[in-house]
Amino acid sequence: MDELKKESRQLEKLSPFEIKDELIDLAKGKMRITRTMLDAGRGNPNWIAASPREAFFALGQFAVAESRLVWDEGDLAGMPSRIGITERFNKYVKENQHVPGIQLLKEIIDYGIKIKQFEPDEWVYELVDGIIGDNYPNPDRMLVKIEQVVHDFLSKELCGQDTSSGTFDLFAVEGATAAMCYIFETLYKNHLLPRGSKIAVMVPIFPPYIEIPELPNITYDIVKINATELDDEGNHTWQYPDEELDKLRDKDIKALFLVNPSNPPSVAIKKESIEYIIRIVKQNNPDLMIISDDVYGTFVEGFRSIMVDLPFNTIGVYSFSKYFGVTGWRLGTIAINQTNVFDKLIKKLPESEKEILNRRYASLTQDPENLKFIDRIVADSRDVAMRHTAGLSTPQQVQMALFSIFALLDNKNEYKRKTMGILHRRMNLLYEGLGLPKKHLPNDADYYTEIDLEIWCNHHYEKGFTDYLKKNYKPIDILYRLAEKSSIVLLGGEGFLAPEWSIRVSLANLNDEAYARIGKELKSILDDYLEEWKEVKG
Repeated sequence: MDELKKESRQLEKLSPFEIKDELIDLAKGKMRITRTMLDAGRGNPNWIAASPREAFFALGQFAVAESRLVWDEGDLAGMPSRIGITERFNKYVKENQHVPGIQLLKEIIDYGIKIKQFEPDEWVYELVDGIIGDNYPNPDRMLVKIEQVVHDFLSKELCGQDTSSGTFDLFAVEGATAAMCYIFETLYKNHLLPRGSKIAVMVPIFPPYIEIPELPNITYDIVKINATELDDEGNHTWQYPDEELDKLRDKDIKALFLVNPSNPPSVAIKKESIEYIIRIVKQNNPDLMIISDDVYGTFVEGFRSIMVDLPFNTIGVYSFSKYFGVTGWRLGTIAINQTNVFDKLIKKLPESEKEILNRRYASLTQDPENLKFIDRIVADSRDVAMRHTAGLSTPQQVQMALFSIFALLDNKNEYKRKTMGILHRRMNLLYEGLGLPKKHLPNDADYYTEIDLEIWCNHHYEKGFTDYLKKNYKPIDILYRLAEKSSIVLLGGEGFLAPEWSIRVSLANLNDEAYARIGKELKSILDDYLEEWKEVKG
C-alpha cells in the first residue's frame, strides 16, 4: 500500500466533518501559488440577505438613540422607554431617509401594526428593547410578537399557507443543531425515548442524527429507512420505496427522524411517499413521534413539511442559516403543535415515572404534571434549575423577526428565485465539468449533490474498471488524492449513511466557476485510476 493510501485509511473512522478538516490541512499543504483551495465540504452559503441586515443595523441606531433619550452620560445610557416610541420612530424615519435599510425597517414595523394588528408602541418597543438586549428573554421560550411573525414565515415557507393544522408553539434556539440536542435530551429525560428504544432514521442523513443516538448514555436501536429507489437507467432518485417505508408499521418504533429535503442528496420526499407515511401513522403507528429538520425546504418550490400533514405527531425544526446566509448568527426554531402526541404520551406514563418528572419540574410550576412538552424543552435547555436564564438572546430573536418579515413582504419571491437560481446554475456547471448530463430530479433543492461513483463508473467507463477500483481502493482514497492533487475538499457519503462510493458536493459555498473546476478535477482523478487499471491489466 503506497504512502498516500496509508494516510487516507487512517481517516476512515472519523466523522465526515473531522475528515474534512484533515483534508483541508492536506489541500492547504499541497497548494501551489497559482492554485486556490476549493472546500466544497461544508454547507455554509457564500451569499447573505443584505437588506434585512441593513434594517437590523438601522433599528440598532434608533434603539441607541432611544436609550440616550432616557439617560445620557456619554458612554452610558439608559433603558429605552415604551411610551410614545412609535411616534418617535416615525419621526426618526422621516429624518433619516439616507440610512440604508430604513425604508425596509418602516415596512417591517408597518407589517406588525397593519397586518398583525399589534399595539404600535408594544410592537416597536419589543423590537427596540430586544435589539438593545438589556433584558432577559421574556417569555423565555420566545418574545410574544416575534413568535407570531416567525410563525407567519414558517407558515408561508414550510406549510404553503395551509393553516388547517392549527397553531404551533415556537421555541427560538441557537440553530438546528441546538434544536436537535435539546429535543433528544428532553425526549430522553421525559421517558419518551428511554435507553434502548427503537427509532427510525431516514437515510442518507446529516451525521449527528446518527451519532447522537449512538452515544453511550443513550444507545438506541436504529432502524434505517433507506432511499434506495432508482430510475429506469439505474440512477438514484433519492426517494424511499414503499417497502422501506413499511418498516414504520412496527409499533415498537417510537420515533422517526428525517431531514427533508435530505442532506446530502438535497431532495425533498415526494408527495406520494408523504401520503404513504401518513396512512401508516394513522393506521398502524398513531403514537409515532416525528422530528423533521426542514432547513433546506426554502430551496424547493412549493415545499410542504410533514408537520403540516401530521401536526399531532411532528416536531418541526428550521434553521435560518442557509437561506439567509446566517450560519454565524445561530438562528433556529423548534415548532410543536399545540395539540400533540408528546403531551399525550407524557400523560400516559406510569405513575412512578410521572412522579419523578413532577419533582424534576416542581420549581417551575405548581402543576408540573401539565407542563407542556415544549416548555419542558425550554427548561431542560438550562438543566431546569437555571430556566430563568433560558431563551435565545433577544438581538438574535429580533434579527430572526426581520428576516421573517422581509420574506413575507417579498410577494413575488424575488429573493427565493435568486438563491434557487444560484444553486441550479452551479449544479449545471458541476455536471458540465464532469462531462455528464444533469438529470432533473423532481423536488431537488440543489443545495448539495450526491454523486455515486460506482454508478458513474459502471455507466461511463469500461467493464471491469469498477471492480478494480473497489478491490484496490476505498472512497477515502479518492477524496485524499483529490485534496492532495487538486486542493479540492469533498465529503464521502458513507458517513451520512449514503451509498459507500458516493461523495457529497456542497453547491452553496464557492463561486460559480469553482464548480466547473471541481467537476473536471474529479473526472481527472478517475481517469488517472483508469490509466492505472489499463497498465495493470496490460
